[in-house]
Amino acid sequence: MREDRVWLVTRGGEKPIAIEVAETEEEKALGLMFRSSLADDRGMIFHYGSPQEITMWMHNTYIPLDMVFIRDDGTVLRIERRAQPLSARIISSQGPAIAVLELAGGAAERLGLQPGDRIRHPKWFPGR
Repeated sequence: MREDRVWLVTRGGEKPIAIEVAETEEEKALGLMFRSSLADDRGMIFHYGSPQEITMWMHNTYIPLDMVFIRDDGTVLRIERRAQPLSARIISSQGPAIAVLELAGGAAERLGLQPGDRIRHPKWFPGR
């Protein structure tokens, strides 16, 4: 997968996150499955091109994840915190989102990321 970077824009400032970009359907299907660890300053982004109800799951994912659902303007719509490993439960954006940023379970809280904060990326979510 291609590597890139996003910035979390929180009340505490901006924090860079190194990301892997899941672009193809195969990469999106694989996601972070079979990984045994993920650092707080790393993640994976799934960009869908247009706002839609996005659903994810934790099939074959061995570590808990925070799923950050992002609106088309880069605003954090909602965060599913510490999604349970190996669960088949469907996790929904609960509204129109254009992307999902997956972080290590608990990283969103440790990094101070909350709904209403922003994700910045030069192509997808340029800063204001």
